[in-house]
Amino acid sequence: MNKNRLADTLIYLLTCITILFIFITLVAVDFPIIPAALFSAIVGVLLLYMRGRKHNNHDEKTKLPKLSAEKEAFYESKGLGKEDIQYFRQTMQNAKAQIKKIETNLQATGKLKAIENRNNTVHLTKSLFREIIKEPNRLHEVDQFLYVHLPSLADLSEKYVEIDNHEAKSKATYDMLDRSSQTLDEMCQQIAVDYVEFKSDDIEDMEVEVELAKRSLDKDNGLNQESIQNDEV
Repeated sequence: MNKNRLADTLIYLLTCITILFIFITLVAVDFPIIPAALFSAIVGVLLLYMRGRKHNNHDEKTKLPKLSAEKEAFYESKGLGKEDIQYFRQTMQNAKAQIKKIETNLQATGKLKAIENRNNTVHLTKSLFREIIKEPNRLHEVDQFLYVHLPSLADLSEKYVEIDNHEAKSKATYDMLDRSSQTLDEMCQQIAVDYVEFKSDDIEDMEVEVELAKRSLDKDNGLNQESIQNDEV
């Protein structure tokens, strides 16, 4: 294990210990268990978010491929300026790398495979990625997905795989893996929510179309009934 990976593992373990310490401390002072758990979870998400931002800053050093004239014209047609285009491309380049990492991690253990099969996470992340590429002007609508959920899922799943591969594990390690898998499952569920929210306009449009179709059918049925009533036999 190189120094960077060792440092990441230590930071992750310290984060987990911090969350557990906060929870135990709150319960010890007679704080209700459910609010204590929620507060501890929020702290955990914030810490993961900060780690995700750190990874994003590192990823920004990755060189982007050359922008084609056709693609540049497409971005401009969506109202993006040169700086906007650069920012969008870098953001999506980072997201692509994180999705690849997530795909690899979620296939690394039986537990994570089960979580992936249950939530269809990889397919949804790739689908949402492609949808964002089609509508770069809507980048602001997916800031949580791109800057919090994706990096957090990539980071935690990587740490899970690393610790799961340890040759020897204590009961505390198994307990930590179990809690981490539950958190990963919740993160994957959130990815599905992100996708549905981004596609909500399409769903609303379909609801409108269905309602109009129903009204049209009702109107046609009324006319048909009227014509029958007026016909002589």
